Amino acid sequence: MMLEASSLIVCPVIVPLTAGLLCFLSRRTAFFASLSACLANLVGVCLLLGRSLSGPASYHVGGWQAPLGITLRIDGPSLLMLLMTAVTGLGITLYARGYFSFRIFFPKRIARHERQERFFWPLWMLLLAALNALFLSADIFNWYVTLEMVSVSAAALAALSGKPASQIAAFRYLLVSLLGSLSYLLGVVFVYKVHGVLDLNMLRACAGGGEGMHLALALMSVGLMLKTALFPMHFWLPPAHANALAPVSAILSGLVVKGSFYILFRLWFDVFPTCVSPAALNLVGILGAGAILWGSVQAIRQQRLKLLVAYSTVSQLGYLFIAFPLAYLQNDGLWSAVIFMALAHSCAKSAMFMASGTIFLHFGHDRINDLAGTRKCLPVTAFAYAIAGVNLMGLPPSGGFIAKWLLLSSSLASSRWWWGIVVMVGSLLSSVYVFRVVSRLFVVPEDLPVRQCLPRSPLLEWPALVLALIALLLGLVAPYPLAVLDAGRISLMLSGGGGP
Repeated sequence: MMLEASSLIVCPVIVPLTAGLLCFLSRRTAFFASLSACLANLVGVCLLLGRSLSGPASYHVGGWQAPLGITLRIDGPSLLMLLMTAVTGLGITLYARGYFSFRIFFPKRIARHERQERFFWPLWMLLLAALNALFLSADIFNWYVTLEMVSVSAAALAALSGKPASQIAAFRYLLVSLLGSLSYLLGVVFVYKVHGVLDLNMLRACAGGGEGMHLALALMSVGLMLKTALFPMHFWLPPAHANALAPVSAILSGLVVKGSFYILFRLWFDVFPTCVSPAALNLVGILGAGAILWGSVQAIRQQRLKLLVAYSTVSQLGYLFIAFPLAYLQNDGLWSAVIFMALAHSCAKSAMFMASGTIFLHFGHDRINDLAGTRKCLPVTAFAYAIAGVNLMGLPPSGGFIAKWLLLSSSLASSRWWWGIVVMVGSLLSSVYVFRVVSRLFVVPEDLPVRQCLPRSPLLEWPALVLALIALLLGLVAPYPLAVLDAGRISLMLSGGGGP
């Protein structure tokens, strides 16, 4: 069984790469190649889930053992991140088909729209392969390589609309990403200087304190926080996400930012736990609290729907970092809270950006004050946005509720109630900007002018609703993700275990 599971590990990387090559070679079959790759990716990940419940599995590329060879490894957290990418990626692929078909069928500049679609599919497949490789990598230098692949393809996708605002935002994102990658790479150099190895298992066995390792972890952490857009390093995220094409916004918010956070979390609590101090944990928690409050306030102030959703991403990412200062308790539920938040956020934010893109296509704008009565023309889209908002507010039975409940329980159990207050205040602020939009979408004024309902493909609306429903119902299937995490249990204990 372990051998069969190991042989499947390469599929999430090879299949999207092959599809990306086919997309370059044949434009007419690009969508079908991408859809086939996403379906095969989902099937492969499900097979890995079924065959890896007995424990972690590894695959040595070319038969070369570490530290010379490249090792791919799966465990509980990486499997769930792969599943998140596969499910969300399939929904984004279907939505993108409907999105580009609508833009080409109702053309203003048909040549530009066709060019956007032609480049979207291969770039999307490259990004999907890079994300899967990131979650499977068992080497800190291979993390750097996959991060670069993700960043370059994401920046190209962000600039795909061709508008000056999106190009400027994409260029800023690329520069910030390169700066973060450089900082991370310098940290990798220090690690190799100290220990002479880069494999995660070997580093886990030999990593210790010392100025060199503290400096290495600091450099890598700053670079990853910059890529994750942790407050106050979030300045690049709202323009890049809000000005990109709707499928690209869903990719950036739902998937891309999770890659750098995943690496950061594993570095702190899996590979180098002895180098983490209580002061550093508290600092990251404070930044997370700042992200929750600042992002929520900015979302409330926005007049454009996509900018509101973009700033809510800044806020929701803060919950992931609230978990850091609670780690000193050696809480086994920490991975559960983080994974549930990541899974729910991926589906909900992708659904929100899809719904926002559909509204923009239909009305030609996304001004919140002018969206009254949207449900008359776009009922499925309006419901998808509202259901995704339930997850952001943290209402049951959503995955967001499970994650926030775990954070609240941990904060109260440790008598660090202030983190629980931040979570509750953030949820209240989330309800403000969610209801601000939902009230416009569902309320139909009596004097509302009659709007023409344009014909549209089901792919433009139903993928968003399905992803929103997955985020909503995630809490009902909570035992299954927890079983996967237990199968690949990773110790989150910090040496010393002392609290701040």
